[in-house]
Amino acid sequence: MAVGTIDKPRGRRGRERQRHAARHRSLPVRCWLLAWLALSLVLLTLVAGEAHAARAKPSYKVDVVAEPRALRRLLEQHLDIARFAKRPDISEDQFSFLITATPQQVRDLAATQGYFSPVVSTDVRTVDDVRRVTVRVEAGPQTLVSSVDLSFRGAVVTEDTAQENATRFAFSLHEGQPFSQSDWDDAKNASLRELQSRRYLAAKIYHSEALVDPRTHTAKLSVTYDSGPTFTMGAIDVQGTRRYPERIVHNVNPISPGQVYDTRSVAELQRQLQNTPYFASVAIDLDNDPAKPLNTPVHVKVSEFPYHSFRGGVGYSTDNGPLVQGAYTYLNTFGKAWPFTVEGRADQTQQYGQIQLSMPPGPRAWTNSVLASYTTTDVSDTRIYSIRGGVQRSRTSQYLDYSYSLLFYDDRLDQNAAPPTTAHALVPAWSWTRRNTDDPLFPRSGNLIHAEAGFAVKGLLADQTFIRGYARGQQYLPIGHDDIVLIRAELGGVFTSGSSSGIPASLLFRAGGSNSVRGYGFQSIGNDVAGSILPTKYLVTGAAEYQHWFSHDWGAAAFFDIGTATDTWGEKVFYPGVGVGARWRSPVGPVNVDLAYGIRNRSVRPYLTLGIAF
Repeated sequence: MAVGTIDKPRGRRGRERQRHAARHRSLPVRCWLLAWLALSLVLLTLVAGEAHAARAKPSYKVDVVAEPRALRRLLEQHLDIARFAKRPDISEDQFSFLITATPQQVRDLAATQGYFSPVVSTDVRTVDDVRRVTVRVEAGPQTLVSSVDLSFRGAVVTEDTAQENATRFAFSLHEGQPFSQSDWDDAKNASLRELQSRRYLAAKIYHSEALVDPRTHTAKLSVTYDSGPTFTMGAIDVQGTRRYPERIVHNVNPISPGQVYDTRSVAELQRQLQNTPYFASVAIDLDNDPAKPLNTPVHVKVSEFPYHSFRGGVGYSTDNGPLVQGAYTYLNTFGKAWPFTVEGRADQTQQYGQIQLSMPPGPRAWTNSVLASYTTTDVSDTRIYSIRGGVQRSRTSQYLDYSYSLLFYDDRLDQNAAPPTTAHALVPAWSWTRRNTDDPLFPRSGNLIHAEAGFAVKGLLADQTFIRGYARGQQYLPIGHDDIVLIRAELGGVFTSGSSSGIPASLLFRAGGSNSVRGYGFQSIGNDVAGSILPTKYLVTGAAEYQHWFSHDWGAAAFFDIGTATDTWGEKVFYPGVGVGARWRSPVGPVNVDLAYGIRNRSVRPYLTLGIAF
């Protein structure tokens, strides 16, 4: 039997009063529901945290006892029993399997380091409700290389004995050295790369064998290299040029069709392209099909910078204090890919600004440009204001830089004891830089040389006739594995029949500072007139520094510097300085922190420099 009621329809006001009353009745219920919901979330979070903590508890702990330390680290990193120790879900069967597999894994891993007869013991104990696994390894004698036999087949046997010898020299594993799998692989790969670096692009390892005798703990190594044919390079094909003309790539290309393949030529092409302002990245590839070795195409793929670019930076040096610099470049002036650059720099001693308009690189990567700059220098109570402008033709390569210029100088010099003086000159000049070091950023051997020369003729937009020369060099001499001797020298001279007053001050010389004579203030060595240190006609500085490196990144140095700047060679006064310093191979370049004592002035000065000043 069903029972029901039927209500009569109510008016609009009655329905509104009913809904309003229902809302008031439901408010306490909603509040209680929200409170219970919040409490439930808190409890769930606590329970989940305890459960996670329980799950995160490791199943066991592992100790590896082995010598040498390199072997112990290898085992700690690669043994399964060690890798799975932090997992909380290891079952008893899995744990037993890991324990059983450990001795064989130790033997396999130790063999990669040349230990072919290790004695392995595994001990499992429970201490304070925690299982502890101890793996003890007695490595035994390490296998040594008893002989190395390198042989060759292919064109290298009759064509290029020097390349064969270079490949032999690159093989880094020698008789009497410890044998390990990693060293064996590195030696084979290094020598193969050397063979492939010139002529033999498709060279490969034809056969390699390492015969290990566990009884005598010796290894006999043999490798046979197949050089394949000599490769020559053909024309380049370019991909990725959309904004800028493809001829830029061809103009800076140092490779001639038919030239014997050489990785140095390929690297120089990449360097030349990245030295231009147009390309953000460059990838170069060659076909290495031994069936088609002649005039193999050189594939060049580039990605381009946009037309507009901004760059800037801040820094600090003890010579110049804090600095800020910035530049703006537009790469498509006149719609012809002519770079236009505005740049500036300011620190506590010097403010500099320059505008420059350049043409795209022409044949053999020569670049022509027109420029104008304004520089103010205020140091040692001497203020120099220099305006210069003119034309320049320059070329940069991997090892050599050349520059020819015709610049007009208009300088003013303010000093303490006399009214301001001015001088101007039109100077044709030449400069040359040579880099020949084993590493461009952190050199240990080799040298850096820079030289420049210029002249002016009185009456041809010049106040005085003179010839100017300047040279600077740094020589790096490695001593053993950890030490370096650095020798630095600097020579400058302005040769004229008159005084230096008719020569633009920015072409004269002063000494002192972190990259000159340490122990003295920046450009504080010169012609002292009433406290103003005026620039002079002649400059000589030298330095000898001994560096010892405690690790790859950190070292210490002791040094002796000496130098002078003078107008009259017969009245020269040399300023010696000695000191010690710290050296750091930082990710951005070498950082030098020095403390120097100026013997003549009896002053102690700190110095902080970044990079190689050259």
